[in-house]
Amino acid sequence: MEKIPESKVLIRFPDCDPFNHLNNSRYIDYFINTREDHLWQHYQLNIYAYGRQHGKSWVVGQNQIAYLKPAMLMETVVIQSTVLELTDTDILVEMLMWDKDKTQLKSVLWSRFVHFNLATQKRDTHSKELMDYFTPLINPLSERLDFEERVGQLRSRSGRSNGS
Repeated sequence: MEKIPESKVLIRFPDCDPFNHLNNSRYIDYFINTREDHLWQHYQLNIYAYGRQHGKSWVVGQNQIAYLKPAMLMETVVIQSTVLELTDTDILVEMLMWDKDKTQLKSVLWSRFVHFNLATQKRDTHSKELMDYFTPLINPLSERLDFEERVGQLRSRSGRSNGS
């Protein structure tokens, strides 16, 4: 299974500010919508059907986002997503937004998704089946980094790739 799926997305007018930049709050919408598409298109996981069937789903427990370069009105961007960590109750997903050529990094998002029991309204553990399903998708970083260190690492790589 593909560990870093990606999609091309067009930045739309209603999502932009008066300067034709993607509004800060909309970055998260673009990332989350794209991740949902990746789950379905690449892994055939429909989180809504799973929630109805099992009474459990995932909620966002934490977001960390860095805005590096503006995404502009009617620009096509590439969004990648990958699972950095999996625990018995959480999944940490890294999402990157690039220009269409993947030479300029625009934004980085780390979202921690918590497995959540809809009946009890509490955190719940992943089943063995879910752990077995997600384990092959884990794409850990080569070294232990916090979010700020990771953003710095990605910035330096992006700068080298586009000649900045």
